[in-house]
Amino acid sequence: MTGGTRQLAEALAEGAGREHGLDVRLRHAAQTQAADVLAACGYVFATPENLAGISGMMKDFFDRCYYPVLDLVNGRPYASLVCAGSDGSSAARQIERIATGWRLRKIAEPIIVCTHAQSPEAILAPKTVAEAELARCRDLGSQIAAGIALGVY
Repeated sequence: MTGGTRQLAEALAEGAGREHGLDVRLRHAAQTQAADVLAACGYVFATPENLAGISGMMKDFFDRCYYPVLDLVNGRPYASLVCAGSDGSSAARQIERIATGWRLRKIAEPIIVCTHAQSPEAILAPKTVAEAELARCRDLGSQIAAGIALGVY
């Protein structure tokens, strides 16, 4: 809604896109189906933190896709990105619990970017993520893509 999470995901996709021969897809949770999950070699789940958890759209994605892919994605690599106003750790833990149920392999600690937005106005305002945080996301994207391309993951 405010652009912070999108910036993180786009930076990650930019980093992953540097790996030749790898098809990197940036998908919004609302448009992602179980077939998209099954077609992927690895995942990075990106969400804003809403009320100390993942966004409603991300929850909807997991609700729709969880059982159709259960036991079909075991061992695939994943990482997560959280754009938070204050903490983000609860949203990251929620993704980790779901990924554990899918038996995915966590390949990096979550990147949590704190915007420090605390008032209603600040929470709803468009976000601009610092370049240093975007660089962390690009680096993670490069790491994941290289690992997939080399067969490490």
